[in-house]
Amino acid sequence: MHTYRIGDAAALLGVSSDTVRRLVDGGRLTAERDGTGRRIIPGPALAAYARDQYRAGRESTGSSARNRLAGIVTEVILGDVSAQVEVQAGPFRVVALVSRESAEELGLEPGVPAVAVIKSTNVVVERP
Repeated sequence: MHTYRIGDAAALLGVSSDTVRRLVDGGRLTAERDGTGRRIIPGPALAAYARDQYRAGRESTGSSARNRLAGIVTEVILGDVSAQVEVQAGPFRVVALVSRESAEELGLEPGVPAVAVIKSTNVVVERP
């Protein structure tokens, strides 16, 4: 079974280490002690917490796409017909190619909030 140190669990959840400690202390997230006495989070417990948090905060969007990353537009490169739009969503950088007309209609420019909606038939999963 894979386990995570407090800091690693925090990075995966997008919160601070103090927040993870409070979750553990409050009984909302399971932790164990390793051989040196440090608290570690079992992988299945972290996955269950992340899944439950996602489901609790999810709103119906009227869309079949389930991969939605809220962020901020950091760059827009307008071409004659298309536009390259870069969105920083937390630690994730998403680059999309859209029509120039769409980018202009949406008013996409650096500093504007945006949601990258991803629907794909091909997704590659890698292990770090």
